[in-house]
Amino acid sequence: MRATVSELVVDCADPAALVRFWAALLGGEPVDRDAGWSYVEPPGFVRLAFQRVPEGKAVKNRLHLDLAGGDVAAAADGAVALGAVRVGGPVRDPQGAFQVMRDPEGNEFCFVCG
Repeated sequence: MRATVSELVVDCADPAALVRFWAALLGGEPVDRDAGWSYVEPPGFVRLAFQRVPEGKAVKNRLHLDLAGGDVAAAADGAVALGAVRVGGPVRDPQGAFQVMRDPEGNEFCFVCG
C-alpha cells in the first residue's frame, strides 16, 4: 500500500486565529469545523489544519514549511503585516536566499528563493 498526504496538522492554542493567518498568507478560505479544529485548503497545496492542544509550543518545530516567496524580503514584509515575526536576518549563499519566520503562535517557516 502506498499512502498519500491528505493534510498537515498543526497543534496550536487558537485554531480559528491561526487558520486566518495562514489563509491570508497562502490563499484559500478558512473553515472552522468546531472550536478546536480549523483548516484551509490553499491553492496547489494540501489541506493545512489546526487543532487546539492544551500545551504551548516549547521548542523548535521538527517540521516546517519552506515557502517560495519570489522576493524573500517582500514576502517577509507581507507576512509581518499579517502577524508573523522574522527570526534573524535573511541568509544568502550561492544557491539563493531564505528568511526564517514564526507565525503568530511561534511555529517556524521560511521564505526561500533559489
